[in-house]
Amino acid sequence: MRFDVVISGGRVLDGTGAPPYRADVAISGDRVAAVGRLDGAEAGSVIDATGRLVAPGFVDCHAHGDAAVFDPDVQRAALRQGVTTFVLGQDGLSFAPGSAATVAYASRYFAAVNGALTEGPLTVGELLTGYDRAVAVNTAYLLPHGTIRYDVMGPSPDPASPGDLAKMLRHVERGLSEGAVGLSSGLEYLPGRYADAEELAALCAPLGGLPYVTHMRAYGQRAGVGMAEVVDIAERSRAAVHVSHLHGPADVLLPLVDGALGKGVDLSFDTYPYLRGNTILAMVVLPPSVPGAEPGPALEMIASDALDEWWPTLEATWPRLTVSHAPGLEWAEGLTMVAAAERAGVAPAEFCRRLLTETRLEAGVVSARPDEGPQGEESVRRMLRHPSQTGGSDGIYVGGHPHPRGFGAFARFLGRHVRELADWTWEQAVTHLSTHPARRFGLADRGLLRGGFAADVVVIDPATVGDLATYPAPRALAEGVDDVVVTGVRVLANGELTGATPGRALRP
Repeated sequence: MRFDVVISGGRVLDGTGAPPYRADVAISGDRVAAVGRLDGAEAGSVIDATGRLVAPGFVDCHAHGDAAVFDPDVQRAALRQGVTTFVLGQDGLSFAPGSAATVAYASRYFAAVNGALTEGPLTVGELLTGYDRAVAVNTAYLLPHGTIRYDVMGPSPDPASPGDLAKMLRHVERGLSEGAVGLSSGLEYLPGRYADAEELAALCAPLGGLPYVTHMRAYGQRAGVGMAEVVDIAERSRAAVHVSHLHGPADVLLPLVDGALGKGVDLSFDTYPYLRGNTILAMVVLPPSVPGAEPGPALEMIASDALDEWWPTLEATWPRLTVSHAPGLEWAEGLTMVAAAERAGVAPAEFCRRLLTETRLEAGVVSARPDEGPQGEESVRRMLRHPSQTGGSDGIYVGGHPHPRGFGAFARFLGRHVRELADWTWEQAVTHLSTHPARRFGLADRGLLRGGFAADVVVIDPATVGDLATYPAPRALAEGVDDVVVTGVRVLANGELTGATPGRALRP
């Protein structure tokens, strides 16, 4: 029998939780044709996987590649970690659906996170069509609640009226019909933070088993506030829920997760294996009184003396911030806020004001959490061992000095947390990084290496796989994954892109 591709001689991790076993994987077209001993099989392309593991491609449950995924360097960074699918539309903010004004808002407000993609108006269907077969990885898209709210209500902080809710609900229903894999919210961002549980639950009602994915209203020691709202929304809507980047003290978070599960909530969450975050500077440093969704009024307040009593409250924050994205002030990227201020000859608060003003609120930062240290590392390990955990990089690719997680998170899961620390077995790693997330987002033909399933396949060297990206050198590529097939086409060979762009815009 002749196949298009045969991956021979490896040990297969099929995603069922079974330990690795010796088998070949045959691919015909965009499907897995056979898994087993295929001695003598002929193929147009043969990948020798001797001494390596063969697994279904990984699903990055939380990636900010909405615009960056078109960059071949970003595609290579993902594939070198075994990631074959990005779930986009995170944190309630992305480019569709919306009018020209809404797309412009999402591009401007979240520029340090998602970058800028296109001019509007833009539907979910149009956005997915733009991804389909244009890049080397697959893409799936969550409906962003904040974008939808802005399209209906603008930057208004008011509660949604029945008419507003009806308009937002039509956006959700149309977006789902066009292929969205769920609904996301960002309740620390604007305008998402203005929504209440009643509004969010109403918009979850049409999801039909697809998840409500949330950047909660509170994390860390205050995560109980955020999780209580998640449970409230789940109970009102009966929706499945998925909590984004659930980081903080495990002693606080794990009882909250288990408590929600004990109430019958269909809950999962993603984490990444680092202690620092990465977001827009304005979200970290500005008080709620500043209308961050409206750059004009916000910049007027920043330039005035309206915040004179606020800046001194941030003295403990400045040492924890490193500038990741500063258009026009690129010399500051990679420096801590304190070091950048010293170089500029001003106090950190004054440099922060300058950074916000000259970038028109576009600046981004990597932020160390107060719980960094041995206790924080142990919390990361305990969180990822929970059976409801899935892998998400929260990768941000914008700026000269982003967080290393977009270039190393999945390789770090494998090299550090499987091979070195044994937090997972290899078969558990595939369940957490591929099988479970594919099921969660309705990608029914992915997440397993099985005949008839989509041929997203990665070949992993268990002895060398690992991350090389660091905070000082965040764009270093991972090692140990040199061969990857996406929808039946070899996209990574010997660690380099082949130039093929077979990635599909996935619909549930």
